Amino acid sequence: MLDEKPLLAELLNRNVEPATARQIAAVAAHAHSPRAAWAQLINHLLVPKIDFAVHEWLYEEIYKGQTDRPAWFPSDDVVARANVTAAARELGLKDYPSLHEWSVRNRAECWRYAIDRLDIRLRQPFTRVMDASHPTSPRWLVGSSLNIVESCFTADDNAVAVIESDDGGNLRRYTYAELRGMTARVANGLLARGVLPGDAVAVVMPMSFQSVAIYLGVISIGATAISIADSFAAGEISVRLRLAGARMVITQDVVRWGTKCLPLYEKITAANAPVTMVLSSGDAAPNLRRGDLHFQEFLSDDDAFTPVARSPGDPINILFSSGTTGDPKVIPWDHTTPIKCAADAHFHQDLHPGDIACWPTSLGWMMGPWLIFASLINRATIAIYTQAPTDAGFGRFVQDARVTMLGLVPSLVRAWRQSRCMHGMDWSAIRAFSSSGECSNPSDMLYLMHLAGYRSIIEYCGGTEIGGGYVTGTVVQPCTPSTFTTPALGLDLLLLDDEQRPASKGEVFLIGPSIGLSTRLLNRDHDAVYFANTPPGPDGNPLRRHGDELESVPGGGYRVAGRSDDTMNLGGIKVGCAEIERVLNRLPGVHETAAVAVSPPAGGPSRLVVFVVPAPDAVSPVAEEFQSRMQQAIRSHLNPLFHIDTVRIITALPRTASNKILRRQLRAMCT
Repeated sequence: MLDEKPLLAELLNRNVEPATARQIAAVAAHAHSPRAAWAQLINHLLVPKIDFAVHEWLYEEIYKGQTDRPAWFPSDDVVARANVTAAARELGLKDYPSLHEWSVRNRAECWRYAIDRLDIRLRQPFTRVMDASHPTSPRWLVGSSLNIVESCFTADDNAVAVIESDDGGNLRRYTYAELRGMTARVANGLLARGVLPGDAVAVVMPMSFQSVAIYLGVISIGATAISIADSFAAGEISVRLRLAGARMVITQDVVRWGTKCLPLYEKITAANAPVTMVLSSGDAAPNLRRGDLHFQEFLSDDDAFTPVARSPGDPINILFSSGTTGDPKVIPWDHTTPIKCAADAHFHQDLHPGDIACWPTSLGWMMGPWLIFASLINRATIAIYTQAPTDAGFGRFVQDARVTMLGLVPSLVRAWRQSRCMHGMDWSAIRAFSSSGECSNPSDMLYLMHLAGYRSIIEYCGGTEIGGGYVTGTVVQPCTPSTFTTPALGLDLLLLDDEQRPASKGEVFLIGPSIGLSTRLLNRDHDAVYFANTPPGPDGNPLRRHGDELESVPGGGYRVAGRSDDTMNLGGIKVGCAEIERVLNRLPGVHETAAVAVSPPAGGPSRLVVFVVPAPDAVSPVAEEFQSRMQQAIRSHLNPLFHIDTVRIITALPRTASNKILRRQLRAMCT
């Protein structure tokens, strides 16, 4: 172990209080293993008020030369309370690994158990949990009927369903009864306007109590909610409305983001949207197009409604996920997909009734619908912060709302770390963090842990076409920053190299079937996208391609190594290279471009680098000028949240013999 005297001297030099410094040095010097030393320090001595630089330095010193470096360990109380512990006990299994093994060996029984444990309400019971006669498109809950919204309202009427902040930082709590009543008023309003089961209604709004009720109200009547991010430009909103066949749009007049007031209804009209219901976010009602309605005029007074029963495979939500071509993939969720959301949250994020879950997101990204179903089906509370989650106001909201599970994208943690805005917050109510959307940096994740006096981070990776995660963590396993500990329950995976041989680092192929995995796309050949030319799995059925690259790590678990296709995650938003290039290639002076995502050597969120081949008539092209114009084009025509890190001028893009851009070669030029 470490030498006590030099360690004590360094701690004193770093301004650690002398008595605490002596205790830390003694533990680090005399514990019987690095794990034991770190566990004792985080449980008793390394409090958040000690500068994080000291935490990180000690972590590196204690684990120097070690490949297995957990930063959090589950206590006996955490293990005893965990949902996976209860599940293993009920099934006669000894621990989590045996539970996961059972879940992939007994797919139908796994989901039957999850449905019973989550109390999923069925109008007509199923005759079979799973029909896998077509392995790439299995059917679930065969013979049943349901509306998944009914399973969102099994909590006590007086339990809190939503906690929301107002512009002044005050908290408003809405009960399950109030949320059900507002959901019914939306449903009755939709029927009064002629919306029928099977119709598609776009919801283009930030997260709020109203947008949650609107989303559930659409699904209640048997219609399909179209999820479109309010940050998209008008052109991209128009594309998504067209692809999904929207009959109606529900939106609000403006979006307040920090000190900015951004027009939203204006973008909806510029997108040539169909008839639109508009919620006013302030005192002054906006002027509307002919045929559009203010939300209060649309909303019914009738606060009772029985959700319309549907077949399990009927769509409830249309979402979009970028692929390798210009238009995004159009992915329908059905009435079984929320079971995947809720099961993941139950077993992996360990949500219990009465927990308070916060995840800054919107309905335009899969984590918005995921949060709704994960929270409500588990009888927990959704905590919604209505401003930008980038400053101390968000930290105080997490503190005052007593959030117990805080989800986020890693770039948000990096911003907090740079500004130090979360220092001094009381986050003692947090039992677990969860991170998704992009690669995380181990140093940033250790920083996040320390903010709450060390809590587990459930790294969670999946996709819109999965309805949740395929690789994740649990609260009963030690947590190493930026590391996944297990495939999700009910799923398994293989890593294959370029020759499709098993490897310790390679492309992810999923071993299905599982509830949540998509079985169709509305604008693509689903089997061609996910199953074409994939090898057979252990059961002889074709493996499912996902597109991520993972690597196994010493001590067990996985880390994300990037994407194997032409998509990238920018600030937690999945976007295709082609979508970015489509915007940039229209600019004057540009012959062609190639957009690539570059991961920092130490890990963490990707940087967007654009290679540009100037047009022959471009005069003295300058990278900075291109970058300024390109950033403006992305802000105006795609999404202002996408930031170009670097523009590099190149005479020609490297290509294969079949004319495909060699993006790996371009990424290598950035290192």
